[in-house]
Amino acid sequence: MTTLPLFAWLSPTFPVGAYAYSHGLEWAVEDGDVRDEASLLDWLRDTLTHGAGRNDAIFLAATHRALAFGDLTKINEINELALAFAPSQELRLETAQQGRSFLDAVLAAWPHDSLTDAAKGIDEIAYPVAVGLAASAHGIARQATLPAFLLAFAQNLVSAAIRSAPIGQTTGMRVLSALTPLVTELAGTAENLSLDDVGSAVFRADLGSFRHETQYTRLFRS
Repeated sequence: MTTLPLFAWLSPTFPVGAYAYSHGLEWAVEDGDVRDEASLLDWLRDTLTHGAGRNDAIFLAATHRALAFGDLTKINEINELALAFAPSQELRLETAQQGRSFLDAVLAAWPHDSLTDAAKGIDEIAYPVAVGLAASAHGIARQATLPAFLLAFAQNLVSAAIRSAPIGQTTGMRVLSALTPLVTELAGTAENLSLDDVGSAVFRADLGSFRHETQYTRLFRS
């Protein structure tokens, strides 16, 4: 199948509510960790390399493979692990709400029997698992899906930074451009990793997601 659906599924206009989440970036701005172009780039590189970016790519790839083999039990195991890896209530909501909205929208507009079968009995679903299911069901290769997913993740965080940090749109695009080689590298690496390789080392960002829950002024849900 053509990869064109990825342009729709991972677009900011796709109805998953991605604009409502900052993945803790709003707290990082409030606390001064992110204050300019350089600090934003550093924060996003760490998030992609040592946090949710890399892990979500592994979950997506594993789900894609599992559905290709028709292993529905494995898909449930991957989903449970992906949800468990959300370090705070807000970040669990971020992945679960987007995952459910994504899956419902794809099933409504791009239905497929194997996707319907895989979705049965799954209430909460992590966003990368939902994307992996949709891509696999529609025959879209991991090699195309992984970089598109990671770039969309980075793009959403850059958009959040433009709305909350003292940077403009041109600066945001420079940051996104600088992240593109990293996205390509991560996508290529994640394709060959297993669930045993999942791990996170962004402790300050994780703690920040807890602190964001009680942050006085908030634009975002995470």
